[in-house]
Amino acid sequence: MATFLYKLGRSAFRRRRLVALLWVALLAVAGIGAATAPAPTSGSFSIPGTEAQRAFDLLEERFPGAGADGATARVVFKAPEGQKMTDAAHKAVVEETVAALKSGSDQIVSVTDPYTAKAVSQDGSTAYVSVAYKVNGMELTDETREALTQAGHNAQGKGLTVEVGGDALQTMPATGAGEIVGVIIAGIVLVITFGSLVAAGLPLLTAIIGVGIGVSSIAALANVLDLGSTTSTLAMMIGLAVGIDYALFIVSRYRAELAEGREKEEAAGRAVGTAGSAVVFAGLTVVIALVGLAVVNIPMLTKMGFAAAGTVVIAVLIALTLIPALLGFAGDKVVGRKQRKAAAADRTAADGTSADGTSGNASAPKEEKANGGTRWARFVIRRPLMVLLVGVIGLGAIAVPAASLEMGLPDDGVKPTSTTERRAYDALSDGFGPGFNGPLLVVVDGDKATADRAVSTIKGLDGWAAVTPATPNKAGDAAMITVVPKDRPSSVATEALVHDIRDATGDEVLVTGATAMNIDFSQKMNDALVPYLALVVGLAFLLLTVVFRSILVPLKAALGFLLSVVAALGAVVAVFQWGWLGSLFGVEQTGPIMSMMPIFMVGVVFGLAMDYEVFLVTRMREAYVHGERPGEAIVTGFRHSARVVVAAAVIMIAVFSGFIGMDDQMIKMIGFGLAVAVLFDAFVVRMAIVPAVLALLGHKAWWLPKWLDRILPNVDVEGESLAGSTDEGSHTGPDLVKV
Repeated sequence: MATFLYKLGRSAFRRRRLVALLWVALLAVAGIGAATAPAPTSGSFSIPGTEAQRAFDLLEERFPGAGADGATARVVFKAPEGQKMTDAAHKAVVEETVAALKSGSDQIVSVTDPYTAKAVSQDGSTAYVSVAYKVNGMELTDETREALTQAGHNAQGKGLTVEVGGDALQTMPATGAGEIVGVIIAGIVLVITFGSLVAAGLPLLTAIIGVGIGVSSIAALANVLDLGSTTSTLAMMIGLAVGIDYALFIVSRYRAELAEGREKEEAAGRAVGTAGSAVVFAGLTVVIALVGLAVVNIPMLTKMGFAAAGTVVIAVLIALTLIPALLGFAGDKVVGRKQRKAAAADRTAADGTSADGTSGNASAPKEEKANGGTRWARFVIRRPLMVLLVGVIGLGAIAVPAASLEMGLPDDGVKPTSTTERRAYDALSDGFGPGFNGPLLVVVDGDKATADRAVSTIKGLDGWAAVTPATPNKAGDAAMITVVPKDRPSSVATEALVHDIRDATGDEVLVTGATAMNIDFSQKMNDALVPYLALVVGLAFLLLTVVFRSILVPLKAALGFLLSVVAALGAVVAVFQWGWLGSLFGVEQTGPIMSMMPIFMVGVVFGLAMDYEVFLVTRMREAYVHGERPGEAIVTGFRHSARVVVAAAVIMIAVFSGFIGMDDQMIKMIGFGLAVAVLFDAFVVRMAIVPAVLALLGHKAWWLPKWLDRILPNVDVEGESLAGSTDEGSHTGPDLVKV
């Protein structure tokens, strides 16, 4: 592989104009496709194999046009202190609002009058209007949402407190600010790392091109492949992350090859042949993790995983072709001015004359200066057991809260109090009880007698606040029952009520609704976690065994990753479920951890963790294969790779941390979880635990059974086959720059 990539890198360097033109053309084609394609919808959301989904399917069959899976909204009215919603003036305002809502959009299925639907609280202070729509929240038009908010606003000015809640107000969170902050910080880190604006700009430019092609392609194919508007979110986040990482690895190796005195084209070829091999296998681990989301068997997640995986493939191809092409355009500017001056002085000395006119010794080998990575590696090698214990015990302590993990989907109750959705949620809880924010919809597949028996059975259970009479369909072969829990939708008590109803009633009675769907979704994610882990870690273990030709190194990589992910989950639980340091991160209301968080973190963080593992350890493997002792190989790996890995990790932490400041609780949780996971994995696991374990293992770290060595393909990720592929003339002089 190294030889093939070496030739690819040199070819891209020589034909840089053609390569750059092809990528620009591809970006233009994808952009035109996205601009001319119809706007994407939310896509079809389903959870195959769950009772809630079967109930939705039954509703669509027996109650056509009812919008069973459509969005809902609640306009909540609260009378001034000492007054009641049944007063004539307030009643007139509510009736005007009902009429305005009914005529406000053709996407509406029904609007209930609170005075006929008994939606006025016992003390008369609060009333609410329920609005049902034909389509889900992401498919509502802007005009429909505007009509909803305008109706509430008009009523607000007539002496009542009016708030609007429900998933009808659901919109895609605006993540642009977080991404911009992340890119700015990434640029600063790259400038500090390389000391050159050109070298710093290359990873940013190519990452943006890759994300642009990936996201535009998703938008262009959205309607053809039924991709939701959320599909591009994960692709953008991961594409930006790995795009910067992979380009950073190639550029840093190119500068290192220049530092050894090679011609630019030769340096580009060797950079792609060595660091490019690491990029290919790091990219494969990310693709495995993302494609593995199909194990969960939720179509939306499967499509998100495949779309993000496609963006990662684009990032790998860009790193292998566009980066060497752009390096050809950059020339000497890829190196900082200070380093260029130092290189010129070294060349003068190498020619035999020093600055003061005395003869220089050109043949004397130049001792490699120790950098921060070298000093840290030597410290770890001297005290490997202490470093290992401190790292493992520290992460283990942070992981303790993960044992109390409670999964669910956050509702309006965790939104900031500044939002109308949160205020509507609180007003309903105060006036009617917290369960009114998440009613259960019970669907009966049977006649009226069956439905009446179901109502009686449910009333015999604990945990409900209200049970409505059964509403049959026109054919009389199905009915709907609404059950209002006593507790809030995301509570353990409400989940227990759902299970109790299912256990107490027969197979012809199904429980659904947003609350039940969230419970089933959480259970499905929980059930899929172990198979997903086994698939992803197992395949990556096999891949890393091929890369490193070792059993213990991939095993150590997998175990270290699990430790960092569990520690990150512990931190998420402590902040978002327990409320520790919640005010620091803008957490106004604690609650369950988002159901997809564990699997999402496993998929994303595993890919990024393996990036750092492959790039760091392949340099150690390269040194070991070329004859260095295990300890020396660790130091060599850190000398060349530590600074780059640290820069890549800081960039990723900055990108993910940009999402913590957002109002949306789920986005905030994702940003925090991914940021701390990268922090733990890069700085504790890869930079401390990995060298400590390798130092303790010594030669055994690279042991591979002879029978396995014979059958494994030799991918030559360390570039051993390139040792004799260059001419002596490719070495033009002393060090140009050290990375």
